[in-house]
Amino acid sequence: MSTLFGPFIQQGYVVPDVRQAIKHWLARGVGPFFIEELRDYPALVDGEDVQLDITAAFAYAGDQQIEVIQCDTPVPNIYREFLADHPSGGLHHVAVWVDDMMQAFDQIISADGQYQVRQQYGDRHAYLDSVDMPGVMIQLMVREERVLELFRIIREGADTWDGLSYPIRRIHWHEGWPTSAIPGADGFS
Repeated sequence: MSTLFGPFIQQGYVVPDVRQAIKHWLARGVGPFFIEELRDYPALVDGEDVQLDITAAFAYAGDQQIEVIQCDTPVPNIYREFLADHPSGGLHHVAVWVDDMMQAFDQIISADGQYQVRQQYGDRHAYLDSVDMPGVMIQLMVREERVLELFRIIREGADTWDGLSYPIRRIHWHEGWPTSAIPGADGFS
């Protein structure tokens, strides 16, 4: 556990090919993966408004959620920056829960000035990096019912998975809420 941020709940890997990353983890018995494609997703990157295309997939290994992210947008962003320095991909961030994003900013950023917000998705997710010691970022995630339900679906999938059937499943959103992914023809092998 981090004495500054609290317990890490997720390891986030930025990768050049999300399908290969999923295969990597499946070969290690981690799965199933729940995948979503975000298109024209609004973000703030180093203070600039951008639209990102992202493919992300999630699974659990014990109590740790594993996320793999592929960014398909050429505009500057933290994922592309990471891949420029690490072409094979790797651990990009660890995530922690916060109850209120602005309160977390006040406590972490304003308190010591050692962290800066590099990328943010509204008031729900933000990536912080150390000014003096950049590297693996900290993702702040607001603990809200929709996200908790998504995590529950992914965790339940891992807890009941037989290691073989439907290793890749889709996340479906209905009226802003995640629903159980429906296994089937998803274009992955």
